[in-house]
Amino acid sequence: MPRGVSRGVVALLLSCALLLTTAACGGDDGQSASGAATPSGTSTFEQQKLAKTRFVANAGLAAGATYQWIVKPYRAGKFTKGADGRTFALVKAGLAGAFTYNRLKAAVNNAKGDPLLSQAVAPLSAGIDSLKDLGTKLRKGEAGDADVGAFENIINSVKDAGKSAGAEVVDKVPTTSQLGG
Repeated sequence: MPRGVSRGVVALLLSCALLLTTAACGGDDGQSASGAATPSGTSTFEQQKLAKTRFVANAGLAAGATYQWIVKPYRAGKFTKGADGRTFALVKAGLAGAFTYNRLKAAVNNAKGDPLLSQAVAPLSAGIDSLKDLGTKLRKGEAGDADVGAFENIINSVKDAGKSAGAEVVDKVPTTSQLGG
């Protein structure tokens, strides 16, 4: 048999064997045919430990992105018309704004695993939601003092909430590839 045909036959036989094996393993455990088994949860202690760790990581990345690519360039005048590198600074700020919003939403979601952290972060959800469209506004060059101030205020509020719940947030500047990812 030619090599290509024999590989095809072997692949076909293996896939049939795999299909038959998985079909034979399925028993009637009261689930419907389309239902999937639910994954087992972790213990409460593990959820709390991971919740704080993930919260700190996500909030730190959000804070780092905000200060590195939004606040610093804004204070340096990189967003004003005619400034050198304005377009590039605005694009990076727009990406940083979207990244910050995404990481803050993830941090709030992580905080739900820890009761104390959840209570501290819950009042900030509305403020975080208000940041949703600021990334686009920054990218288009339409952001002003109030918009940059909103990012700073939300980041500082999240940091304070984390600190009060025993999860101190430290700025961690994400790489440029993380911003675009």
